[in-house]
Amino acid sequence: MTIMSRRKALGVVGGSLVAGAVAGGAIVTGAGMTNQAHAAAPGAAARFQFEEQPFGWKAHVLDPAECAAVAYDGYWHKGYGCGYGVFYSIVGVMAEKHGAPYNQFPFSMLEVGKSGISGWATICGALLGAASAYALFWGRKERDAMVNDLYRWYEQTAFPIYNPGPAAKGVAGDLPTSIANSPLCHISVSKWCYETGFADKSKERSERCARITADVSKMAVEIMNAKITGAFVKQYKNPESVEYCNSCHGSGKESPIAKGKMDCAPCHSGTEHTQNKYKDHP
Repeated sequence: MTIMSRRKALGVVGGSLVAGAVAGGAIVTGAGMTNQAHAAAPGAAARFQFEEQPFGWKAHVLDPAECAAVAYDGYWHKGYGCGYGVFYSIVGVMAEKHGAPYNQFPFSMLEVGKSGISGWATICGALLGAASAYALFWGRKERDAMVNDLYRWYEQTAFPIYNPGPAAKGVAGDLPTSIANSPLCHISVSKWCYETGFADKSKERSERCARITADVSKMAVEIMNAKITGAFVKQYKNPESVEYCNSCHGSGKESPIAKGKMDCAPCHSGTEHTQNKYKDHP
């Protein structure tokens, strides 16, 4: 007869209970799991089970001007930045007005969009916040046209437009503008700093991005409202560079290697600013 200590016995029993605590009666024995599998058990049968019904949340018409002001304040809130500001200005405002399910979202998650996603200066976080909000309500086939128009507008617009007036949290008054010709944070910010003389870490640059957060929110909500009411139509065409490059590098062409939709010129124009500056600068 084998004698087992109380500590060891409790460990064995506890481990068996944890392993066997599966709803539906499936338990683990010395021979392994029974054939009665449950949906919550690990494995292929359970994978992706937590996916919601596709796009079950209903979008509500919002006031673009109100959302722009919320987005501006959201940019500064706890330093969460542009992605949070735009996303909260849409879904958060719906939460404030309509309650559940909008108030059940972990909004601070969108802080990841700050400075072009964790400081990497890739996609502008404000655009990420808007596209993420759209994705709560519409599938890819409906959403892509909305995202396309928002991003094209961003590429071609002189920013910032929004002026918070006496409610300014960074720098008050008018700010100089620039056209990014790109949805990328790196290009948008760097080009503005180059043209205005302000440094990336300046208060003016932070204020500029806060105002762009408001600008993106306003346009994103206008597009969303048009979608909800059935009035949405495509407004922005591809830039010349995209059409030109895709004539050779687009799908089904001679060299189908191009991926993406953004304006090609900022990175592939061949100007002195797009050469190997990291190697030969200045």
